[in-house]
Amino acid sequence: MKKLIFLFSCMLFSVALTAQLQTPAPSPFAKLEQKVGLTDVTLEYSRPSMKGRVIFGNLVPYGKLWRTGANARTKITFSDDVKVSGKELKAGTYAILTIPEADKWEVIFYTDSNGGGAPAELDKSKVAASVTAEVMPIPFDIQTFGMDINSITNNSANLEFFWEKTYVAVPFEVPTEQKTMASIDRVMAGPSANEYFQAALYYLQEGKDLNKAKEWIDKAVASNPDAFWMARQQSLIYAKLGDKKGAIRAAKASLAGAEKAGNGDYIKMNKESLEEWGAK
Repeated sequence: MKKLIFLFSCMLFSVALTAQLQTPAPSPFAKLEQKVGLTDVTLEYSRPSMKGRVIFGNLVPYGKLWRTGANARTKITFSDDVKVSGKELKAGTYAILTIPEADKWEVIFYTDSNGGGAPAELDKSKVAASVTAEVMPIPFDIQTFGMDINSITNNSANLEFFWEKTYVAVPFEVPTEQKTMASIDRVMAGPSANEYFQAALYYLQEGKDLNKAKEWIDKAVASNPDAFWMARQQSLIYAKLGDKKGAIRAAKASLAGAEKAGNGDYIKMNKESLEEWGAK
C-alpha cells in the first residue's frame, strides 16, 4: 500500500512538473501591426533561423511552394481594399505563400489562411492575387527569417521578406485619398439628420441644455419630415421647454406619420400626450 501511495505521489509530481515546463519555440511567433495611411495592416508569422543551414535552394527549394515562414501559415490582414503590385486585393485576411527562385519570387495571396504549412497543391479559386518580385542580394547573412512593412507613405508601403542573403519587396497601395476625401466631404456637409437626432435625444434624456436639444431636433426633423419617431422626441423637448403649442404641433405630425406607417406604439404614445396637453 505504501509503495502504491509513493508511486502515485511521484506520478502527480511528474504531471505538475510537466505542466509548468516552458521552453522557447524553435521558430518564435511574431505579430506586426502597422497603419499605412488610414489602412490597418497586420502580419502574423513564425520566424525560423538559419542554424548553420543553407536556406534558399536547399532548406527552401527553388521552384516549390513555401509556407513563407514556419508552423502555421503566414497571414496578412488588410482593413481596406488595396492594390498589390497594381493588382486589386479585397479587404480581409490572406495566407502569404511564395515560390522562391534565385532571381525572383512569386508571392501569392491565398484566401485559405488556416492550417499549417503550404497546401499540397494550389487551388486556383483561392488565389486572390499573385505577383512577381525581384530578389535583391544582401552582402551578409540575416540569421532569422523576417517580414516587415517599410517605405511607408500616406498612400503606399512595401511588404518585405528577408532571410539569409535574400531581400524581396512587394509594393502595395492603400485608398488613403479616397477615404480622406470622403471624410472631408462628410464633415464639411455637417452632421446628418440621425446625428442631430441622437445628440438631441441624449440631451433630453440626460437633462442637459434643452435649447440646444431643440436646435438639433428641429434640424433633424427638417431634414427627415417623415420620421415620426423624430417628431415624437421633438414634441417631448418642446413640452419640457414649456412650449405646449409646439409640442402639440410636433405630436400631431408624429401621430399622422405613425398612422401612415401603422405603428401602434407611436399612435398610442402621441394620443396620450395630445390628451395630456389639452389638444383639440
